[in-house]
Amino acid sequence: MDLEELRKLCALLREEGLTELTVEEEGRRITIRRAPVPGVPPPSQGEAGEAEGEVELVRSPVVGTFWRRPAPGEDPFVEVGDRVQPGQVLCIVEAMKVMNEVRADRAGLIEEVLVEDGQPVEYGQPLFRLRPQ
Repeated sequence: MDLEELRKLCALLREEGLTELTVEEEGRRITIRRAPVPGVPPPSQGEAGEAEGEVELVRSPVVGTFWRRPAPGEDPFVEVGDRVQPGQVLCIVEAMKVMNEVRADRAGLIEEVLVEDGQPVEYGQPLFRLRPQ
């Protein structure tokens, strides 16, 4: 199994909201797991955040490293006060050298960035406060 196949399996795991996936091929078996964080509800499938009054929390879809910028030295994807559109990239969470884009699921205003650039994040950890508009 090559790296590209592993990336596809990780994407499938994330997209389908699965916590574990096992694949057997040519006598080899691989299991991929996402561990939920105790006390932190997982993100709803198809939604980037959960309502908290008027503000929604955009949560990490995977365990990894939080990146605000597409590359070192470039501007962040979003800043506090930015208006975002559905599908707009907010950040990247790097997991096993796979860059997972976290996108807005609705239009809104970025009220707060909750994680520092380059910091490790857990599955379901809040990354941004987004006020829907």
